[in-house]
Amino acid sequence: MDRLIHTALSGMRASMDSQRVIASNMANANTLGFRAELLDQRPVTIEGQPNEARAMQIARVRGADMSSGQIIETGRNLDVAVTTQALMAVQAEDGTEAYTRRGDLSVSSTGLLVNGEGRPVLGETGPITIPPVGIPAISPDGTITIADPTTPDQPPAKIGRIKMASWEGSPISKTLDGLFRVEGGGILPTDETASLKTGALEQSNVKTTEVLVEMIEAQRLFAMRTKIVSTAKEIDESGSQLLRLG
Repeated sequence: MDRLIHTALSGMRASMDSQRVIASNMANANTLGFRAELLDQRPVTIEGQPNEARAMQIARVRGADMSSGQIIETGRNLDVAVTTQALMAVQAEDGTEAYTRRGDLSVSSTGLLVNGEGRPVLGETGPITIPPVGIPAISPDGTITIADPTTPDQPPAKIGRIKMASWEGSPISKTLDGLFRVEGGGILPTDETASLKTGALEQSNVKTTEVLVEMIEAQRLFAMRTKIVSTAKEIDESGSQLLRLG
């Protein structure tokens, strides 16, 4: 019974982890640029003498669904949607370079170009600063220009270029703050072929109906594993009664 109970208990813990991931995906179904988290579940055998003792189950978030979400038109000159597989470079709270697909950009009170989460957008030389005068615009390759309304005959001045990074072939992982980072540290190379669509935003790639089905299945699986523990208890009690009769 010891092996049966421990195996069922590890399965219950994995089911709870699965429900947490599914709940997180459901909660972010309307978050711009969100990538659905993927849960990896696998058995881990604990070896003992002389035979293997028991097989436990572990579940961890090991990646994200990198498929694109739906792109909607907004008309705002600072809204951008990445039309390729590239990631936009932003500055995380700890000052390191991280990556996202969220493109609802705006200018902060200090002049920094930030996304909807307040993360400073990074350019070729660091965070991008927008001058207080003029009308900024973003081209498909990420170049930011600003036009001075007082001199309409002059061409717009280039003030920077958003860094679009290529993640293909590099080990990246999604952290608790929803940003992507290079595993083990480091930064991703610039993707010169990346393209942006201005006046548009990419929605979350979470499919609500599929997530609801996954949640129901996870809850049923948890209930089944709970029943195994109850069954093990009944078998153990029956065995104890037989021993007392003997």
